[in-house]
Amino acid sequence: MKLNTFPSTIVIFLVSSLLLSYSCKHLPLNDGIIIPVDPTGNGNNTGSQCSPDTVYFVQQVLPLMQSGCAVSGCHDAITHKEDLRLDSYSDIMATGGINVNNPTESKIYRAMVKTDEERMPPAPASPMNSSQLALIVKWIGQGAKNNSCIESGCDTTNVTYTNHIKPMVQNACQGCHSGAAPGGGIELSTYAGIKAVADNGKFYGSISHLSGYNAMPKNGNKLTDCQIKMVQIWINQGAPQN
Repeated sequence: MKLNTFPSTIVIFLVSSLLLSYSCKHLPLNDGIIIPVDPTGNGNNTGSQCSPDTVYFVQQVLPLMQSGCAVSGCHDAITHKEDLRLDSYSDIMATGGINVNNPTESKIYRAMVKTDEERMPPAPASPMNSSQLALIVKWIGQGAKNNSCIESGCDTTNVTYTNHIKPMVQNACQGCHSGAAPGGGIELSTYAGIKAVADNGKFYGSISHLSGYNAMPKNGNKLTDCQIKMVQIWINQGAPQN
């Protein structure tokens, strides 16, 4: 009696399928952790979770520079006074005299701590405060990286003026809206000034880029959704000085 056999084409198909199935199995990459690609080409990874021990250029340093230094008539792309252009990472590194081995000797830092007419930002704008100066020194000391981070979450359970709103305004707004001649006549270096624009709707309308309002920060990126949400919550609470 003749035994039934599979056609040779079926056998070849089954063997090929087994080999393909085996070859397509992937080993875990770094135990499932995907290392983000650095789109800047500067050798610094971006997109990692924010760490309280690290100063991030995109979220913390750049807003300070854009608000307090890279403004019209000073160190923006058009004016670049004294050949200093401080509106982007590449320009800061190229013209700011960054010294990672001795951060306080960096050109931009030495200009920020001056007490005469050469101080940056120049009068009538308010000078950088101690916490802002410390932030810049720490960033330079950590290698002056073009780094960024992703917020792990938006905690809005206890939004306060002292811990959330005031630091936000200092970093992103106060460079333009302070001193003897604040931008647009809006002074944001005091609680009273911030409270006034919170009450009249200009604060939320401007940072949310709503129609009919001047989009703020003027020289920088739009605040994050989390920051805008915090401002909204604080205003809805009556904008208290808490």
